[in-house]
Amino acid sequence: MSETSDRAGSPPPRRAGVRTLEGPGTYRTFDEVQEILSPAEQRLERMRRTVGLFLGPVAGVVVYLLTGSLDAPAQKLAGILTFVIVYWITEAIPIPVTAVLAMALVVIVDVAPAADVFALFGNSTLFVFVGGFIIAESMRKHGLDRRFAFAVLSVPGVGTSTVKVIVAFGAITALLSAFVSNTATAAMMMPIAAGIVAFLAGIMAAQSGEEVDPRRLRFATALMLMVAYGASVGGLLTPVGSPPNLIGRGLIEEATGQTIPFFTWMVLAFPIVLVMFVALCVILVGLNRPEASRIDGVEEYVRQERAALGPMGRGGRNTLIAFAVAVVLWVTPGAVALVTGGEGPVYETVTARLNEGAVAIVAASLLFLLPIDFSRRQFTISWNDAARIDWGTILLFGAGITLGSLLGSTGLAKTIGGALSDTLGVSSLLGLTLLATVVAVIISETTSNTASVGVVVPIVIPLAEAAGVNPVIPAVAAIFGASFGFMLPVSTPPNAIVYGTGMVPIMKMVRSGVVFDVIGIVLIVAGVMAMGSLLGLG
Repeated sequence: MSETSDRAGSPPPRRAGVRTLEGPGTYRTFDEVQEILSPAEQRLERMRRTVGLFLGPVAGVVVYLLTGSLDAPAQKLAGILTFVIVYWITEAIPIPVTAVLAMALVVIVDVAPAADVFALFGNSTLFVFVGGFIIAESMRKHGLDRRFAFAVLSVPGVGTSTVKVIVAFGAITALLSAFVSNTATAAMMMPIAAGIVAFLAGIMAAQSGEEVDPRRLRFATALMLMVAYGASVGGLLTPVGSPPNLIGRGLIEEATGQTIPFFTWMVLAFPIVLVMFVALCVILVGLNRPEASRIDGVEEYVRQERAALGPMGRGGRNTLIAFAVAVVLWVTPGAVALVTGGEGPVYETVTARLNEGAVAIVAASLLFLLPIDFSRRQFTISWNDAARIDWGTILLFGAGITLGSLLGSTGLAKTIGGALSDTLGVSSLLGLTLLATVVAVIISETTSNTASVGVVVPIVIPLAEAAGVNPVIPAVAAIFGASFGFMLPVSTPPNAIVYGTGMVPIMKMVRSGVVFDVIGIVLIVAGVMAMGSLLGLG
């Protein structure tokens, strides 16, 4: 690839016969998603959003009237939160818009003063989002995603087996998603997967002499679902891998004062993600066994694609430098903690100075400083490139932290936690962790995983505290469970992206999603409890 094409970072052309949703947008209106839905699904989606549009305000007013026994701020907040939850679940309007509207309502009805409400947008985690998203945009622009994918697929022996291709693609997607948002990862891996499916379909047609529809191949279904599910599973590995991780971690810190460092999160998540990935491979290959066990000629296809990319340009190298700086500085406090035992002036100084938000901004700023062509004042990324990042998630994070904080300061969280504890009779660490995971998974099937975290984590924390249980483990389990929306196209953006190709029949997505949801709940509960206790989080 020349320096010019490296700077342009233009996406690969869309292959004939494959429908896609352009761009990795996370919060889509009905008119933006209807093209990937069948007529029956369109009717259900239209009804869901329309009912929610009118139900939200009505439900908010009803809850406000029914909670007259609470203090005035808590009563008002209960009504607003009910309205917010209904709008989040039904997606009557874009989820970030609902979140910032709730903040405005909190000020207008005098739950809290504006200075207190909007001050929480200064949370340092918000800047982890900003920096991480900018680095991810630079990766997309300079084609590092495609380089990495084709490099792995060119490993000897991988390209000859359909099962190995599926597993390798899942590994690539999961690893990328650990540092790039799962939505962006799925969006950039999907065209590569579609190309391999089309290539296999061409080989099968040549061998059989009959036309082969790539959208009807079991191999296509397995590979596309691996892209979607692998992105969601891999996103659990680091705090920056998926927006729910940062949002949930911020809510935990705000409510309990306990911070989960970047390195500690990775140590906690790694064995869980590894076992989940193995289970995912077994499930997808078992339920969607490829038509052929071997693919002759894939090595040549991958070789041609890599040759078309050409040598890495300066923009790609600069992006790798910025990414490496971010990762090294993010994990340094955890590494120092291993050496010092998490005590002493060195550890305290490193932890205080290498704040994750500050590190993210420094690394992202390098992209505006490292030149591609200094004589023309062209740098690795421009502000217009950076402006394309997912600002909706950033707004949602700030609003979510604010609402979670108000739940605590008004006493509403304690009231909800006590009521749930009395009603459900769940008071053990195992029971609370299981409850939090199941509820998060169920909610994530019907709405955004970011919204699921915003609903479940602020409730499970006071519920655990009311039961006398450390809330961190149930809250982390809820964060992981929020990424397990695998049954429907609307459950997560990666699901919608691969469903839009036409290669994933809805019933096959539901079947695979149900099985993986159930197995995932077991793995999350067992894994988070075991690793959390080992790391002293419980």
